[in-house]
Amino acid sequence: MLTPEATDRALRVAVAEVEAHAAERGWDRAAQLFALVPTADLVRAEPELAGQLGLSPDASGLTPIDQELPADRDLEATLEQISWPDEVAGCAAVVERVVLPPSADADLAALEDDPAAASSYAAEHPERQELRMIAAATRTGQTWCAFRFRSHDDPQSVVAGPDLVPALLELLQATLTDEADVPDSPAASGPEGENDRAPAPEEEST
Repeated sequence: MLTPEATDRALRVAVAEVEAHAAERGWDRAAQLFALVPTADLVRAEPELAGQLGLSPDASGLTPIDQELPADRDLEATLEQISWPDEVAGCAAVVERVVLPPSADADLAALEDDPAAASSYAAEHPERQELRMIAAATRTGQTWCAFRFRSHDDPQSVVAGPDLVPALLELLQATLTDEADVPDSPAASGPEGENDRAPAPEEEST
């Protein structure tokens, strides 16, 4: 088991890995959700998968495993309905957003009851900024985030910190607090694009 200090370091590395993977995929992509699994546990439990991911027997840290998201719900709604099995140490989400200047707040408030019009207004605003956010959290309370603006699309311009997206971090942390009895996991694809068996979240009944 990783110590809290080691988990914090591993989380930052995992977020950087997910951010680089998202950058390779490019912009205008759907949201993604990753399980963060202790690499040493993954190597022991899934040696074939570990080999496909190029993990050495003495590897440490956290390995991101891409999860398939339902097509009929947005990321936030999905996070409200799931919890992770015990072998998952944390999770990370990737989502793109449009950021508007404070001068647009009044116009957006006037469109509060018309989401379609608000979305169109944001998409057409001349001062809009497109942003890709990565937010991650662990069971032991560590969080880390990374931002990349489309207007500054290079690794040196990535902004990182522990609490850049409080609302999304809260949703991620909530998926890690409920105990779940999860059956054998379905297929998922890892950060390198392979199709693998990996821990998957259980959808909670409502």
